Amino acid sequence: MKDNLKHISKLMSLVLRHKPETIGLKLDENGWADTMKLIEKMNSNYNYGVDISLLEEVVTTNDKKRFSFNDDKTKIRANQGHSLDIELNLEPVTPPDILYHGTAVHFLDSILKNGLQKQSRQHVHLSATEETAKAVGSRHGKPVILTIRAKEMSAKGYLFFLSANQVWLTEQVPVEYICRE
Repeated sequence: MKDNLKHISKLMSLVLRHKPETIGLKLDENGWADTMKLIEKMNSNYNYGVDISLLEEVVTTNDKKRFSFNDDKTKIRANQGHSLDIELNLEPVTPPDILYHGTAVHFLDSILKNGLQKQSRQHVHLSATEETAKAVGSRHGKPVILTIRAKEMSAKGYLFFLSANQVWLTEQVPVEYICRE
């Protein structure tokens, strides 16, 4: 059952963050999908046996809290990490003094030369804790934790947002705000 949840979560990440067309799903301008349509499309394209209770379990047990329902659970979306052009309607928030970014050693030279860039995503993702940043960096190889002087960036006019799953988001992090531990 746990493997099934993992497969469903990965498929949801793909279709709600990057390629809804994979299963013939449509997202609105804010990234929301009709919950019943998502279930229907997942079941017609894959044999996962998804129903509303299984979808609720994926949403509530996802360790990164990647997904959210609207209040009546008629709509579902990914909280952040989109490569699609959607509007999450996040309001700018003043960040803490320091945030963290976890990456792999093999990306370090490029980051220290060019800063953190959003690449194909809408934002650069930052963490409030070193532990979370380490977990993120570990997915891509030997992790390196970078310290970001976020409050200083904010004072210079860079905007920060906090997603529903507590991931800090910004457009970019210039090199001068990055410290390697």
